[in-house]
Amino acid sequence: VHRGLARRRERRVSAARRPLRLPPLVALLLPILSCAPRDDSVVLRFWAMGREGEVVSELLPGFEAEHPGVRVEVQQIPWSAAHEKMLTAFVGRSTPDVAQLGNTWIAEFAELGAIAPLDERIAVSSTLADSSFFPGILETNRVDGATFGVPWYVDTRVVFYRRDFLAATGRAFPATWEDWHDTLVALRPLVAADGFPIFLPLTEWSQPVIFGLQAGSPLLKDGDTRGAFSEPSFRRAMDFYESLFREGLSPAVGYAEVGNIYQEFARGKFAMWITGPWNLGEMARRLPPELADAWGTAPLPGPTGGASGVSLAGGSSLVVFAGSAHPEAAWELVEYLARPEQQARFYRLTGDLPAHRDAWADSTLRADPNVAAFETQLYRVAPTPKVPEWESIASRVQQRVEEFVRGGRNEGEALQDLDRDADRLLEKRRWLRSRTESTS
Repeated sequence: VHRGLARRRERRVSAARRPLRLPPLVALLLPILSCAPRDDSVVLRFWAMGREGEVVSELLPGFEAEHPGVRVEVQQIPWSAAHEKMLTAFVGRSTPDVAQLGNTWIAEFAELGAIAPLDERIAVSSTLADSSFFPGILETNRVDGATFGVPWYVDTRVVFYRRDFLAATGRAFPATWEDWHDTLVALRPLVAADGFPIFLPLTEWSQPVIFGLQAGSPLLKDGDTRGAFSEPSFRRAMDFYESLFREGLSPAVGYAEVGNIYQEFARGKFAMWITGPWNLGEMARRLPPELADAWGTAPLPGPTGGASGVSLAGGSSLVVFAGSAHPEAAWELVEYLARPEQQARFYRLTGDLPAHRDAWADSTLRADPNVAAFETQLYRVAPTPKVPEWESIASRVQQRVEEFVRGGRNEGEALQDLDRDADRLLEKRRWLRSRTESTS
């Protein structure tokens, strides 16, 4: 037995010492295969929404050329599905490395702990600093003193108006509410027989909220745990807003009742309309060529003019998810896309206004006179309350304001109901706050 085991051991040792005999094809390919590079690259997952998700891929070859070991995979998500998909990914621990988030979503994902604070990275960035961005826009990315997003593109609301009609009144564009009212009265005989000096669609919450912010309303009170809509500042704003309908200066209708807003603007049914930068291109495309110089844009008037003429701070930001396996590379991608030259290029591809102030020196932006009003307005923007419940509260604003503007409700009662709506939506926030205070 021992001699048999010894012979088998000798045969194994002898075989191990003999050169390995490979099939001819394998022997030929082995040197080639051993020299082939291994794929050790970092793959960043980037989620972007809508049109931005389509176009951003055109910016990425430059980033990948600067970072040879990094590859970016973009997933385009429809805006209608984005919020739910982000939350589902967070619960399932399958978030991307980098994502585009609407500014009103930042607070929600920050409170969940889903996205990483970026202050330390911004502080040492060679291209980004707090002063790089419009202050009101940057504020939408801050929660409890920490910065969780880098502004990517911005939007806000200004007044689109018929230059030719305003010139016929002999008046300059108004700066104050009082002057605005008088200008609208002067425009009334110049619009179409079935027209109105201004269109304020009742199917949007943005206009009443803008007027409220201009009047100094916080919208919410008690640490954003209760509604402040029946308080004097918001009431003052709604008195002015409602008077524009009561005096026949705006129709009490929504978009569906108007039909083609561009066609109606062109034929003179409306002389003014509060809307955003996405309509710069639409106006240029949809209005007849003979009206190319007959319309323009202007910053919003305010109660007392100047800085009181605030508008909404909107747009999208770039965030790094806290669960990213590659946080350094993820930040480098955010920093790259936020560079002024990349934001200027992104504007040329999409029409999205850049968030980085240096990008506004781009010749394409400067060539369009109707963009200038947005730059002025972006220095006078304010964020909406930074609570996850805001979008639900905003829909109640639209509903309750429409009730009294159409004449179905008393204004005071409707605003008290709006406060109750907000209080119900914020009940859990109050409960959490009380729990925190009781344990501190």
